[in-house]
Amino acid sequence: MAQKELMTGKKKSVDYEKVQSSPQFKQFLSRKKKFIVPLTVFFMIFYFLLPIFTSYTTFLNNPAIGNISWTWIFAFSQFLMVWVLSGMYVRKAASFDKEAEQIIHEQLK
Repeated sequence: MAQKELMTGKKKSVDYEKVQSSPQFKQFLSRKKKFIVPLTVFFMIFYFLLPIFTSYTTFLNNPAIGNISWTWIFAFSQFLMVWVLSGMYVRKAASFDKEAEQIIHEQLK
């Protein structure tokens, strides 16, 4: 498309209100929400469980491996969780970007 713009010297402007009201864009947002909302809910629950468990229970204080308690394992797993969720999002965001570009391209036709 960029080559066509260079040849004609004209650049089509995108009518973002038209894009936003299109059924393809609404389906796109729905699919995006179905991915992002559950991951966010899982992250928030997993994140806040550590301070809740350490404040109101004692079972994480038990030794897991030698002198290392379950609290340390849970805390370390939060770092792993962030890396895994971030990796999942980065891969999925690439497909979201391609799909959004395709929707915008279709609106320019």
